[in-house]
Amino acid sequence: MITKRKTIGDVIFSIFNYLLLTICCLVVLYPIYYMFISSISDGYAVLRGEVNLLPVGINFSAYKAVFASPDIPRSYLNTVVYTVVGTLINVTMTAMCAYPLSRKRFYGRNVFSFMIIFTMFFDAGMISNFMVVNSLHLNNSIWAIVLPGAINAWNMIIMRSFFQQIPEELFESAHLDGASDFTIFIRIVLPLSVPIIMTMILFYAVGHWNSWFNALIYLDDKAKYPVQLIMRNIVLSGETSALSSGGASVAGDLGIIATNIKYAVVFVTMLPILLVYPFIQKYFVKGILVGAIKG
Repeated sequence: MITKRKTIGDVIFSIFNYLLLTICCLVVLYPIYYMFISSISDGYAVLRGEVNLLPVGINFSAYKAVFASPDIPRSYLNTVVYTVVGTLINVTMTAMCAYPLSRKRFYGRNVFSFMIIFTMFFDAGMISNFMVVNSLHLNNSIWAIVLPGAINAWNMIIMRSFFQQIPEELFESAHLDGASDFTIFIRIVLPLSVPIIMTMILFYAVGHWNSWFNALIYLDDKAKYPVQLIMRNIVLSGETSALSSGGASVAGDLGIIATNIKYAVVFVTMLPILLVYPFIQKYFVKGILVGAIKG
C-alpha cells in the first residue's frame, strides 16, 4: 500500500486545523463549565469576579435550594412529558406527511408541497395562532403546547428528501407482492430511515425542551409550566424568593445568593440534552447529509 508522504505545508495545515478546532471547542465549552463552577461557588465570590477557572468556596447549596422547591421538580416533569409527547407527535406527523410527498405517483404532490413550503415564508402571526388555539379550547392544556407545531416545514422537506433516496425498485417489488402503501411505509421505509428519524427526534426534542414562549402564552396554571419558563422567570425576573429550604431565605441562611440559583437552574435544564446528544450524534450527521442531497 502506497502512502503519501506529508509535506511541510500539510503538517502546518493540520496543526492549524487542530488549533482552530481546539479554540472552537473551548469557546463552546467554557460557558457551560463557567456556569457549573459558578453554581457551586460562593455567591459573593461570583459577584466579585473571583470565579474564572476554578470554583471558590465549593458548596452545593444552590442545587439543594433548587430541588427543595416544588416548582423545579414539577416543571421538570412537565417538560419531560411535553418533550416526549410532542416529539412523538412531531415525528409521526412529519413522516406521514413526507412519505406521500416523496412518491412520484402521488397525484397533486407539487401542489401540497407548495402549500407547505409557503408556510415557511408567510405566517399567520401570534394573534391568529392564539385565536385558533383558544377557539379549539386547548388553552391551559398539554395540547396547546404540542399540537400547534406538529409539523415543521423544513424538517418535513429534509425527511422527504431522505425518502426520495430509497430505491424505487423496492417499492415496485413490494407492490408486486401485494403490499399496500401503509405496509410499505411501516415495514420498508421506516426501518431504512433510522438516521433521519433519529435526526428528527433530536431536532424536535431540543425544540420542545427549550420552548417557553408557547407556555407563556397558552398556560395560566403555574403547576403546568415547563422548566424553561420557570428558568426564564428566575433569570430575567429574579423570582428566586420562592426557592427556599425549610423556610430559610435563599440569600440568607443558605449562604448563597440569586446568582448561584440562576446558574444552577440553567445548568440543570441543559444537562439532559448534553447527555443525550452524544448517543445520537452519528445518526444526526448521517441523516442531515443524506437528507440534504436533493430537495
